[in-house]
Amino acid sequence: MKDFLKEYRNKLRTPEEAVQVVKSGDWIDYTSSLGKPVLLDQALARRRDMLHDVKIRGNLIQGPIEVVECDPEQEHFIYHTWHCSAYERKLCDKGMCFYIPMVFHNNAAYYEFFLNVNVVMVTVSPMDKHGYFNYSVNTGVAAPIVRNADIVIVEVNRHMPKIHGGYDECIHVSEVDYIVEGDHDPFPREPAYIPTEIDRKIAHHILPYLVDGSTLQLGVGSLPNAVGELIADSDLKDLGMHTELCTDAYLHLYNAGKLTNKKKTIDPGKGVFGVALGSQELYDWLDDNHGVAAYPLEYVNRPEVIARIDNMVSINGCVAVDIYGQVSSESFGGRQISGTGGQLDFLIGASSSKGGKAFICMSSTYKDKQGKLHSRVLPSFNGDIITSPRSQVYFLATEYGVINMEGMSTWERAEGLVSIAHPDFRDDLIREAQERRIWRRSNRR
Repeated sequence: MKDFLKEYRNKLRTPEEAVQVVKSGDWIDYTSSLGKPVLLDQALARRRDMLHDVKIRGNLIQGPIEVVECDPEQEHFIYHTWHCSAYERKLCDKGMCFYIPMVFHNNAAYYEFFLNVNVVMVTVSPMDKHGYFNYSVNTGVAAPIVRNADIVIVEVNRHMPKIHGGYDECIHVSEVDYIVEGDHDPFPREPAYIPTEIDRKIAHHILPYLVDGSTLQLGVGSLPNAVGELIADSDLKDLGMHTELCTDAYLHLYNAGKLTNKKKTIDPGKGVFGVALGSQELYDWLDDNHGVAAYPLEYVNRPEVIARIDNMVSINGCVAVDIYGQVSSESFGGRQISGTGGQLDFLIGASSSKGGKAFICMSSTYKDKQGKLHSRVLPSFNGDIITSPRSQVYFLATEYGVINMEGMSTWERAEGLVSIAHPDFRDDLIREAQERRIWRRSNRR
């Protein structure tokens, strides 16, 4: 058998040595989430005064990102994200991060045809006896970025779980330019999302739409956890997983005996995901588990792939909806709070699935910092970024019920949306709909 350890040792560098390849003006990629190269990021930050206009991309990365923290004026490093973590959202608020609009199923194509990557730095699991490093919970995005990079540096982290994949879950030592090792802290635990009473009410409205053998895509947050709790206590069985983001909600379903993946019409027996974020218990479950498979997002989020899964159910959240049915899920006014992600991918895919359903959910109201109550059902948007167009929104749910928007006219949409708005705001919404000539006299309040 070939001695891959010799090649490994020849490419081994200290973090300080490896980042010497970075030049002023370069585009650097940190890939996504736990793929963030902690040691390389620290070493690159120490080169700050020798570099200018180095542009860095990431996604769903927890802090701190040292190249950002060391250069708040962005004279040396300019950071970008294509989906905000809570940490990256705060950076955007400070003008220390720029958002890159991206529909996730196009991730690979963007890098292949449009984006320049001078150096990619990605965290991987330790090399196996065959010379392969595993992209682990970063499989959804890593390979297309690495393939199109001029220089590839991997940072080995023994805490990274080894994840079995459909394809593109590994990189061979022969494809790597430099290897970095070092001590890493255990991964920080993602914040626990505790369902509210409103979350549970919304989940109760959704539960009747699910059938045995449904395959689930759950977004992040307290509502998916509420759905998971209800399903765990329900009579539903043989559920499947096909999701861009795997969270503890799926582990909860698995532990309850509900997640078997047996009835999936593609990838039967496998829970499919792109990226995972959650607890150490989640990573332990995914590690060396033949019941799950990580795929690039070009597969996981491809609407044509999703449409092939019978009874595909997508459940995502949003910030607000207007009475035309347009949905904003990634901004609050002009403030970027998350990203387009895969919401549109799963809206299109799940609504094309045999027996499929795509839900977008929200509480009917929110309170501002002064405690004033506001409706999430709006007459129209004012500066908010539209994530999902009205022509592709399917089911909408609040604590007041669920409506199906597919095929609805403007007046039917307005009527449906008023019915799931908070009662305190319904009369105002009716008046606004009347002024816009999308309210019929025959509509019932």
